Amino acid sequence: MTRKLAQKTDVCGVTAAIAVIDGKWKTSLLWLLEERPHRPGELRRRLPGLSEKVLTHALREMEDDGLVHREVHDELPLKTVYSLTEFGFDLSKALTPISDWGHRRLEKLAEAQSAS
Repeated sequence: MTRKLAQKTDVCGVTAAIAVIDGKWKTSLLWLLEERPHRPGELRRRLPGLSEKVLTHALREMEDDGLVHREVHDELPLKTVYSLTEFGFDLSKALTPISDWGHRRLEKLAEAQSAS
């Protein structure tokens, strides 16, 4: 349902942003690609539990949304490298305050659990 919102222009800004990062793996992929470009195999090794099918699907959606750039090197075997676009870096930077808030929330949950 959220994916359909990624193409709509009549939604609020928060909905527009969430629509392109929705899913289990996209924020982790943004975080890894912010470090440096990666090949798909590297991304899978760094994210245990991520299947090749789901990785391919997520990267295609992120490419469609203008967040990642896919570069195929014409050599045998074919070498594909994914990197963040400037637009992707902008989103990653915008998510930093949300990440900070999330860490504070996790600290509060841990404090509450240790107090009980």
